[in-house]
Amino acid sequence: RLENVGVVWEFLSVSNQWENHYNLLVKFRLRERHSNVPQNHIEDGLKLGRWLSGQRIRKKRGKINSSIEKRLEDVGVVWDVYSEQWKKNYRLLVEFQKREGHSNVPQRHKEDGKTLGEWLKKQRKEKKKGKLDSSCEKRLDEIGVVW
Repeated sequence: RLENVGVVWEFLSVSNQWENHYNLLVKFRLRERHSNVPQNHIEDGLKLGRWLSGQRIRKKRGKINSSIEKRLEDVGVVWDVYSEQWKKNYRLLVEFQKREGHSNVPQRHKEDGKTLGEWLKKQRKEKKKGKLDSSCEKRLDEIGVVW
Protein backbone atom coordinates (compact mmCIF):
# COMPACT_ATOMS: atom_id res chain seq x y z
CA ARG A 1 0.00 0.00 0.00
CA LEU A 2 2.79 2.43 0.81
CA GLU A 3 4.31 1.67 -2.55
CA ASN A 4 1.15 3.09 -4.13
CA VAL A 5 1.90 6.49 -2.58
CA GLY A 6 5.52 6.54 -3.69
CA VAL A 7 7.43 4.86 -0.82
CA VAL A 8 10.45 3.01 -2.19
CA TRP A 9 11.80 0.18 -0.08
CA GLU A 10 15.53 -0.01 -0.53
CA PHE A 11 17.35 -2.67 1.39
CA LEU A 12 20.88 -3.70 0.65
CA SER A 13 21.88 -7.11 1.84
CA VAL A 14 24.92 -7.35 4.08
CA SER A 15 26.89 -8.87 1.20
CA ASN A 16 25.90 -5.98 -1.10
CA GLN A 17 26.95 -3.47 1.55
CA TRP A 18 30.28 -5.29 1.95
CA GLU A 19 30.82 -5.29 -1.83
CA ASN A 20 30.03 -1.57 -2.03
CA HIS A 21 32.64 -0.81 0.64
CA TYR A 22 35.15 -3.17 -0.93
CA ASN A 23 34.76 -1.50 -4.33
CA LEU A 24 35.33 1.88 -2.68
CA LEU A 25 38.46 0.46 -1.05
CA VAL A 26 39.73 -0.63 -4.48
CA LYS A 27 38.99 2.85 -5.82
CA PHE A 28 40.81 4.42 -2.84
CA ARG A 29 43.84 2.16 -3.42
CA LEU A 30 44.06 3.01 -7.10
CA ARG A 31 43.99 6.72 -6.31
CA GLU A 32 46.18 6.77 -3.16
CA ARG A 33 48.48 3.81 -3.97
CA HIS A 34 47.86 2.24 -0.56
CA SER A 35 44.95 0.76 1.38
CA ASN A 36 45.61 2.32 4.77
CA VAL A 37 42.36 4.29 4.90
CA PRO A 38 42.23 6.84 7.74
CA GLN A 39 39.67 5.93 10.42
CA ASN A 40 37.37 8.88 9.69
CA HIS A 41 37.66 8.82 5.89
CA ILE A 42 34.43 9.02 3.94
CA GLU A 43 34.40 7.88 0.33
CA ASP A 44 31.35 8.60 -1.85
CA GLY A 45 29.23 9.17 1.25
CA LEU A 46 30.21 5.89 2.96
CA LYS A 47 32.37 5.63 6.08
CA LEU A 48 35.14 3.63 4.44
CA GLY A 49 37.67 4.13 7.26
CA ARG A 50 35.28 2.82 9.89
CA TRP A 51 34.32 -0.09 7.69
CA LEU A 52 37.98 -1.08 7.26
CA SER A 53 38.55 -0.75 11.02
CA GLY A 54 35.60 -3.07 11.50
CA GLN A 55 37.16 -5.60 9.12
CA ARG A 56 40.40 -5.47 11.14
CA ILE A 57 38.49 -6.02 14.39
CA ARG A 58 36.62 -8.97 12.87
CA LYS A 59 39.94 -10.47 11.73
CA LYS A 60 41.47 -10.00 15.17
CA ARG A 61 38.49 -11.78 16.74
CA GLY A 62 38.67 -14.62 14.20
CA LYS A 63 35.31 -13.72 12.70
CA ILE A 64 36.30 -13.16 9.09
CA ASN A 65 36.22 -15.92 6.53
CA SER A 66 39.31 -16.77 4.53
CA SER A 67 37.95 -15.64 1.15
CA ILE A 68 37.14 -12.16 2.52
CA GLU A 69 40.53 -12.03 4.24
CA LYS A 70 42.29 -12.92 0.98
CA ARG A 71 40.36 -10.34 -1.03
CA LEU A 72 41.31 -7.62 1.44
CA GLU A 73 44.95 -8.73 1.48
CA ASP A 74 44.98 -8.77 -2.33
CA VAL A 75 44.23 -5.02 -2.32
CA GLY A 76 46.95 -4.35 0.23
CA VAL A 77 45.11 -4.27 3.54
CA VAL A 78 47.53 -4.38 6.46
CA TRP A 79 45.96 -6.09 9.47
CA ASP A 80 48.28 -4.73 12.17
CA VAL A 81 48.86 -1.11 11.23
CA TYR A 82 50.98 -0.35 14.32
CA SER A 83 53.35 -3.24 13.65
CA GLU A 84 53.70 -2.30 10.00
CA GLN A 85 54.45 1.33 10.88
CA TRP A 86 57.03 0.20 13.46
CA LYS A 87 58.79 -1.90 10.82
CA LYS A 88 58.87 1.02 8.37
CA ASN A 89 60.36 3.35 10.98
CA TYR A 90 62.88 0.69 12.00
CA ARG A 91 63.99 0.31 8.36
CA LEU A 92 64.47 4.08 8.18
CA LEU A 93 66.54 3.94 11.37
CA VAL A 94 68.72 1.18 9.91
CA GLU A 95 69.29 3.31 6.79
CA PHE A 96 70.19 6.29 9.01
CA GLN A 97 72.59 4.15 11.06
CA LYS A 98 74.35 2.81 7.96
CA ARG A 99 74.73 6.27 6.47
CA GLU A 100 75.69 8.16 9.66
CA GLY A 101 77.56 5.42 11.53
CA HIS A 102 75.37 5.75 14.65
CA SER A 103 71.75 5.51 15.75
CA ASN A 104 71.49 8.73 17.75
CA VAL A 105 68.89 10.43 15.60
CA PRO A 106 68.34 14.09 16.49
CA GLN A 107 64.83 14.57 17.86
CA ARG A 108 63.64 16.83 15.03
CA HIS A 109 65.30 14.79 12.26
CA LYS A 110 63.12 13.60 9.41
CA GLU A 111 63.96 10.66 7.23
CA ASP A 112 62.00 10.10 4.03
CA GLY A 113 59.37 12.56 5.31
CA LYS A 114 58.91 10.69 8.60
CA THR A 115 59.79 12.20 11.98
CA LEU A 116 62.33 9.51 12.80
CA GLY A 117 63.78 11.41 15.77
CA GLU A 118 60.35 11.65 17.42
CA TRP A 119 59.71 7.97 16.77
CA LEU A 120 63.00 7.00 18.42
CA LYS A 121 62.21 9.27 21.38
CA LYS A 122 58.89 7.44 21.76
CA GLN A 123 60.67 4.05 21.71
CA ARG A 124 62.95 5.25 24.52
CA LYS A 125 59.95 6.40 26.57
CA GLU A 126 58.18 3.07 26.01
CA LYS A 127 61.28 1.19 27.18
CA LYS A 128 61.59 3.38 30.27
CA LYS A 129 57.94 2.61 31.15
CA GLY A 130 58.54 -1.11 30.53
CA LYS A 131 56.08 -1.10 27.63
CA LEU A 132 58.43 -1.65 24.68
CA ASP A 133 58.05 -5.12 23.23
CA SER A 134 61.18 -7.16 23.98
CA SER A 135 61.67 -8.16 20.32
CA CYS A 136 61.56 -4.48 19.32
CA GLU A 137 64.01 -3.59 22.08
CA LYS A 138 66.37 -6.34 20.91
CA ARG A 139 66.27 -5.11 17.31
CA LEU A 140 66.99 -1.55 18.44
CA ASP A 141 69.86 -2.78 20.66
CA GLU A 142 71.36 -4.64 17.69
CA ILE A 143 71.76 -1.44 15.69
CA GLY A 144 73.30 0.48 18.57
CA VAL A 145 70.45 2.55 19.99
CA VAL A 146 71.61 4.28 23.16
CA TRP A 147 68.88 4.22 25.74
